[in-house]
Amino acid sequence: MITVLMTHSEKIPDKLYYTIGEVAEIFKLNTSLIRYWEKEFDIINPKKNKKGNRLFTKEDIDNFHLIFHLVKEKGYTLKGAKQKLKEHPELTSQNFEIIKSLKKIRSFLLDIKKEM
Repeated sequence: MITVLMTHSEKIPDKLYYTIGEVAEIFKLNTSLIRYWEKEFDIINPKKNKKGNRLFTKEDIDNFHLIFHLVKEKGYTLKGAKQKLKEHPELTSQNFEIIKSLKKIRSFLLDIKKEM
């Protein structure tokens, strides 16, 4: 199975859908906060199965990463994060992708350093 390197230096399986528990585990957050962010941010749109369970896509996970970065890492309020995503969605996303790439490079370099 192919894995995707996440911002938190964790690997998660690359699959079609993720449960709310899996999403909460990736970000080390409570499922209630995942549900709350889903309601607050329009960019999170999970599918629901017949039982009503949320099924998040890879795109939803990427959007959670962006929200997590703004709120937990950069210190934005929810209102501020919503405003930033509304006013500059592409710029915000591009900046986040750059940061994500730099974190991957840093992690790679630290791994090389450990092996030396």
